[in-house]
Amino acid sequence: MPAAAPVTVIVGTEELLVDRAVAAAVAAVRETDPDVDVHDLMPAQVGPSTLVEVTSPSLFGDRRVVVLRSAHDLTKDLAATVTDYLKAPADDVHLVLTHAGGAKGKALLQTAVKAGAHRVDCKGPTKGPERVAFVKGEFSAAGRQITSDAAQALVDAVGTELREIAAACTQLIADTEGRVDAAAVARYHSGKAEASGFSVADRAVEGRLPEALEQLRWSLAVGTAPVLINSALAGAVRGIAVASQPQRGTSEAELAKRAKVPPWKMRTLRQQARGWSPAGITRAMSVVAETDALIKGAGRDPEYALERAVIEIARARGTR
Repeated sequence: MPAAAPVTVIVGTEELLVDRAVAAAVAAVRETDPDVDVHDLMPAQVGPSTLVEVTSPSLFGDRRVVVLRSAHDLTKDLAATVTDYLKAPADDVHLVLTHAGGAKGKALLQTAVKAGAHRVDCKGPTKGPERVAFVKGEFSAAGRQITSDAAQALVDAVGTELREIAAACTQLIADTEGRVDAAAVARYHSGKAEASGFSVADRAVEGRLPEALEQLRWSLAVGTAPVLINSALAGAVRGIAVASQPQRGTSEAELAKRAKVPPWKMRTLRQQARGWSPAGITRAMSVVAETDALIKGAGRDPEYALERAVIEIARARGTR
């Protein structure tokens, strides 16, 4: 962002990113004037006279930052006041507008951009790989590293809310040292049953037996139901079966539907499917079915049944 831009428009609906962009705009002004006055306003808090007052040149040359949030919600009169201001911005005022980016209030947004405002787009991650990239970016910004599988585990455990993901990153950065791996993530977030099961399943179908067994023990230790873990194993094997089939003429959406996963997951499944043969997939499916029966009453020790399943599935990956 240019230092102390006279007018900045921040576009997007991801609140965390919008808040960070506003903070960055204010910080840019404070680099040259630490005592700058900041007015952070919502449309409901201002009228035309208030807006004129805070954006008028100061008699004493005091620098100000005026943050007007949700500019798309401005009334027609307020939008006109802002439009008039954009024609001749004050030298000692830095105006920051936040806008959702939709059709509502679009004319004001276009006017600001045409007037030379610096635009910052705040489009949050919407797909799994984008959230993983966000996690890696958070660690990188803090001068730390996190492994790819650990970043994925963190996203799986926390969910899709960006503020929660960012908070989880901050917690791990503060409470750990060195490179963060999947075990560190598991210690903080292993209470999420689904994430624990998926982690076990992913490691098993990738043939990473020691890690799969470690994740299995973590999941069981924190009380994850064996049936949920086996369900995750079944889903992973089913996904491998779909991803390994010839895909001529079949759309990504259709493949994802068959695998019962979101479309972005297909890329991961294709990578995991490497090294799997039809015989190996058949064996893994048989193991999952056997384990399901053992967990639901045919066996006496569900935990042993799951451990055996993880071992057999990991080994089945190399079957020819």
